[in-house]
Amino acid sequence: MTYASPLCPAIWLNDIFSSRAAIKGQVIRRKARDIEKFVGRGAFEAELKRRGYQAVENAGQVIIFCNREPIRRLA
Repeated sequence: MTYASPLCPAIWLNDIFSSRAAIKGQVIRRKARDIEKFVGRGAFEAELKRRGYQAVENAGQVIIFCNREPIRRLA
């Protein structure tokens, strides 16, 4: 099922990456379905690459690391 977004993709991306946590270089979380719904996977991944950020997905959640530090899996 496809949903129409009330926001354009650029506004949605700007909103998440201008959050206080993102600006501080912390971690933010979004539902994978919201990323698909509001901006699309390809555009989201392109924005991550442009910013030099990384993200991981698990159980329908996407964790975005709003910094360029390496990620180390603990277990």
